Amino acid sequence: MEVAHHLLLITLFALLVSTATARGVKKVANVTYDGRSLLIDGKRELLFSGSIHYPRSTPDMWPDLLQKARHGGLNVIQTYVFWNIHEPIQGQFNFTGNYDLVKFIKLVQQHDMYVTLRVGPFIQAEWNHGGLPYWLREVPDIVFRSDNEPFKTRMKKYVEKIIDMMKKENLFAPQGGPVILAQIENEYNHVQLAYRHKGDSYVQWAAKLALSTNAGVPWIMCKQKDAPDPVINTCNGRHCGDTFSGPNKPNKPSLWTENWTAQYRVFGDPPSQRAAEDISFSVARFFSKDGSLANYYMYHGGTNFGRTSSAFSTTRYYDEAPLDEFGLQREPKWSHLRDLHKALNLCKKALLWGDSSFQKLTKHTEVRVYEKTGTNICAAFLTNNDTKKETTIKFRGEEYYLPPRSISILPDCKTVVYNTQTIVSQHNSRNFEKSTAAGNLKWKMFSEAIPTSKEVPVTSQAPAELYGLLKDTTDYAWYTTRINLGKRDLPMRDDILPVLRVMSLGHALLAFANGEYIGSAHGSHEENSFVFEKAVNFTPGTNQISLLASTVGLPDSGAYMEHRYSGPKAITILGLNTGTIDLTVNGWGHQVGISGEKLEIFTEEGSKKVQWKDVSGTGPAVAWYQSKFNAPEGREPVAIRMAGMGKGMIWVNGRNIGRHWMSYLSPIGQPTQSEYHIPRAFIKPTDNHLVVFEEEKASPEKIEILTVNRDTICSLITEYHPPNVKSWAREDSHIRPVVDVIKAGASLKCPNHKKIDTVEFASFGDPFGICGNFQLGKCNAPVAKQIVEQNCSGKTSCFIPIDRDLYNKNGDPCPDVEKTLAVQVKCSY
Repeated sequence: MEVAHHLLLITLFALLVSTATARGVKKVANVTYDGRSLLIDGKRELLFSGSIHYPRSTPDMWPDLLQKARHGGLNVIQTYVFWNIHEPIQGQFNFTGNYDLVKFIKLVQQHDMYVTLRVGPFIQAEWNHGGLPYWLREVPDIVFRSDNEPFKTRMKKYVEKIIDMMKKENLFAPQGGPVILAQIENEYNHVQLAYRHKGDSYVQWAAKLALSTNAGVPWIMCKQKDAPDPVINTCNGRHCGDTFSGPNKPNKPSLWTENWTAQYRVFGDPPSQRAAEDISFSVARFFSKDGSLANYYMYHGGTNFGRTSSAFSTTRYYDEAPLDEFGLQREPKWSHLRDLHKALNLCKKALLWGDSSFQKLTKHTEVRVYEKTGTNICAAFLTNNDTKKETTIKFRGEEYYLPPRSISILPDCKTVVYNTQTIVSQHNSRNFEKSTAAGNLKWKMFSEAIPTSKEVPVTSQAPAELYGLLKDTTDYAWYTTRINLGKRDLPMRDDILPVLRVMSLGHALLAFANGEYIGSAHGSHEENSFVFEKAVNFTPGTNQISLLASTVGLPDSGAYMEHRYSGPKAITILGLNTGTIDLTVNGWGHQVGISGEKLEIFTEEGSKKVQWKDVSGTGPAVAWYQSKFNAPEGREPVAIRMAGMGKGMIWVNGRNIGRHWMSYLSPIGQPTQSEYHIPRAFIKPTDNHLVVFEEEKASPEKIEILTVNRDTICSLITEYHPPNVKSWAREDSHIRPVVDVIKAGASLKCPNHKKIDTVEFASFGDPFGICGNFQLGKCNAPVAKQIVEQNCSGKTSCFIPIDRDLYNKNGDPCPDVEKTLAVQVKCSY
């Protein structure tokens, strides 16, 4: 009986352990490092990491994002900790909703991945004020990020609070949690020289602070060549395999904290892209040169909700990442990198325990080999650095074809399982479709009153500095003054008008004279300051001048951030008969914020506090618009296209989804961002309250509610493409095929269990173009579409072989042409 009972307890314990493991609960792990990699319980690891920032998405999105990251081959998630959202008011903390750091980290663990926690507390990240709360600016005698006691005191208190929170929740690896790395500071080498010896001593102090927390995991400093021992210095950049000078001590591993998957965008930017081939080349090169951890920044960028973005940064963040702003897989970037991780994992034993060798074959070609003597463990990286010409090289008696600027990975030093330039995974195209269920928007308007010096009387001689006036509580402040002009002061000719000139340190402003809108002007990310100049029809007597100055986020980088300034600097009237009049010290009134904000008319309850009227034609400057809509059909992500609008903010059911700025056109004549993400979590089934604050004259009837999908999927395969890496596996130190026939072909898989509904394009010959825009070349097999339909129609996934005999049964019209198979299909439920 006792034996049976004992066996039952053992069985139950095993079941509990099994269940815990299935839920992603890791055992207690000791994390150290050597000169090759991090050591988790003494075992070397290859780590593929991606940045996903919890406040840039919603908690209901986190599981799907993490699942896609895991399926994409990641085993680490990296995130910053955002001080200014957690402690917006000194001593008052918020870790709820989008800001629930602990919940996010626990979800990562449930998805069986590790965490790199970038505590900062300065993070940059294109985030408002680089993550530093505004109230820090008002601490007497403070100097940010320097050996300055007022700053160090607050930084120490905050860092210790975050680490203590992690410890209490048992989130560090030695406690059984997923956090295996922590970062102190961020890219400090950029500004260190500006602080001279106080910069040097600050680095030492920051390292000691990190170590004093006894987190139990290694600490890193990115882009910090002089990272004090035992802190690891790491690389940020696009090509750390070539630009990283390496660890500053031989016992430290080579880690890559930020591999930029595209480029963050600011308002006024044209589209920003980075090819999947370039990213995969950079990662393969880094791991071929002793790298052991590479992090994609960003893997999912997400959305800068509300006022969280830094100066001029768009609401959409790193949309070109493997997971786009809406959390959809951007192909081929997501799957080409997934295949890369698979290929590198096939090389794992050789990379982590083999001896490396290097051979330069020609000016542009080279071979890097990792091999363990006396075993079958061997991996080779064949590289063609020529950006224009393909080549064929000989390696260990065999010939290998290398496309331009590519790396072929041979996990057994014989078999090519992956090439960085030849994408065998699928492509896709993003579609924005007008929602039927949301209905046609019916708009009502409330116009802000333009204040004068009567309502906003003089409070100082000169205009107040804008950052200090707003204290990061709003984007907006009114500046008012008045001037008396006699009839003889004004020009006598009808074709001449005086000009109001405002020299501003940024970021934007609207100008009004006697309650009439004159115009607007703004700076840019590169140059915040600007000059506003407009002709004004002043009248004899008292003239009221009202300026609505605004910020578009606080700065997020550079030295001495606490001394940055913004707002109107000098105001003059030119062209008067009496000469130029300087209004800078004329006496100015100030009003922080706009009335609609104070009344919270962006909420259902607050909207009842003002009188709304029907919209007729183009609305005036500085106006509010509201409408209602039903939840869009289906489960796809939702966006709003802000056609017809200028600049302002958007709220849905009282939630601020960010700044829109349609009137700031890029050099190619288009808004930098036209569609804005409305998370499904913000939307009710019916009667959703949509409110837009608009600074400029605008036409809201052009706004559309959209659903977003990537149901257009494609493949573009040539005859020289290798088979997919999933065709092989490692068994007993040998690379063996896991499919019956190893051959190249087009693999397609619909998202969300949808099925292939329509074959929109198919060509076997010399087609060209990209997914969503393929075109026939001069050579095409007429049966191509029929073959694709036979293989794919009605299926969730399919494979179409690339085989001349299959497509050219009646003869090949162009036998000398190297064949390409291009396929585009549409998925649906």
